[in-house]
Amino acid sequence: MQVRSFFLLLVLILVAATAEAGKNKKEKTKKDGSKCEDWRWGPCVPNSKDCGLGYREGTCKGESKKLKCKIPCNWKKKFGADCKYKFESWGGCSAQTGLKTRSGILKKALYNAQCEETVYVTKPCSSKIKSKSKAKKGKGKD
Repeated sequence: MQVRSFFLLLVLILVAATAEAGKNKKEKTKKDGSKCEDWRWGPCVPNSKDCGLGYREGTCKGESKKLKCKIPCNWKKKFGADCKYKFESWGGCSAQTGLKTRSGILKKALYNAQCEETVYVTKPCSSKIKSKSKAKKGKGKD
């Protein structure tokens, strides 16, 4: 009987300890102490050049703070790093302009960014003709 009550007591202590640990994790996530819910965030500003590590400033009811951010170096500067688009396949090559075109529809706007709903991008047509199959060296021909 004493063994059973010992195990029951041990289980109760473990449950109380895990509940207290869960409270501490929630407190740590709000380390800045701000109760403001309606933050307005500016664009990510790189520390140097036009990509890499940087920061974005946010304001809410007179409060302000900075968050670290990163701008990928292959981002489409025209659209901004905070606008994410779903792009179609490239269209055919225009003989008049020598360009291919495709459109993208807005998928997600991060940090309340002002993004266009649809964007269009172009790139030069490839001058190389890609062959679909290449012969393997040393096989097939004698």
